[in-house]
Amino acid sequence: MAVLGVDIGGTKMALASFTNEGEIIKSSVVSLVKGDGRETGGMIKSIINSYLIASAKEGNRIESVGICVPGIYRQKKGTVWAPNIPGWDDYPLLQEVKTITGTIPVNIDSDRACYILGECWKGNARGCRDAIFMSIGTGIGAGIMIDGRVVRGSNDIAGATGWMALDRPYRKEYLTCGCYEYNASGEGIAKVTREYLNSDSDYTGILRKKPVEKITSRDVFDAYDANDKIAVKVIEGSIELWGMAVANFVSLFNPEKIILGGGVFGPAVKLIPLIIKEAERWAQPISITQVSIEPSGLGTDAGVYGAAYLALYTKPQ
Repeated sequence: MAVLGVDIGGTKMALASFTNEGEIIKSSVVSLVKGDGRETGGMIKSIINSYLIASAKEGNRIESVGICVPGIYRQKKGTVWAPNIPGWDDYPLLQEVKTITGTIPVNIDSDRACYILGECWKGNARGCRDAIFMSIGTGIGAGIMIDGRVVRGSNDIAGATGWMALDRPYRKEYLTCGCYEYNASGEGIAKVTREYLNSDSDYTGILRKKPVEKITSRDVFDAYDANDKIAVKVIEGSIELWGMAVANFVSLFNPEKIILGGGVFGPAVKLIPLIIKEAERWAQPISITQVSIEPSGLGTDAGVYGAAYLALYTKPQ
């Protein structure tokens, strides 16, 4: 017997079957071809169905399924808003998946909720009842666990950290993603770098070797390691914002741990001591001495572990 954890992303999905003790039996990553909402949903159903059939043939029949989704999961309706999947403004994912799972229980939650559940179960927040997972990737979000429960808010939108107001004045560019995400996400790092490159005609450094529109956050981190002046300016700005965000979480929630994860941490793991130093400037002075700020222990698997936790320990929807 086993449970299935599914982590749906904008371009791919990860699946893993787990024992009841939380050990991975097998795992795979499958690309999602871009289509409209129904096509994407149909593809996801087909992949899950194939995995269920294969697992049963291998003697590991799936008892329950947990699914991590990239956006907002509306628990009362069983629908998903996922900005990176076209047509998923209110997609009835629970209803659709149940057409293939039959009597197998299914649970769904947002990626940020799954990240903190995974880390508290099997990662670097193991055993914590008060912990926060700040995910910095293409976008920014936070899974918040207080008193052993994930904070979801009145309409399941709590943790939309990208909209933290960490600068002023307001810019119209913040409309679609928020101030924090615009400036300090993976895409934000690239975006701010492009703005600097377009405004500095005298700059002839490393980042000029690539067309401005093709600059990525990875390029900026590589240039930062080479002490490139624009890259240093951008990354130092990101460190400041990451530290301010950590400080705000520390002051608001007094957590045991804050876990930094997502694609940016990655290359930004080495910057955590600088982020802590920045956070110490802004945070409530007693609370900041009581928190441990650490990288993810599960890395890119945090979502699939969190989904498996849903399958094992959450009441079926």
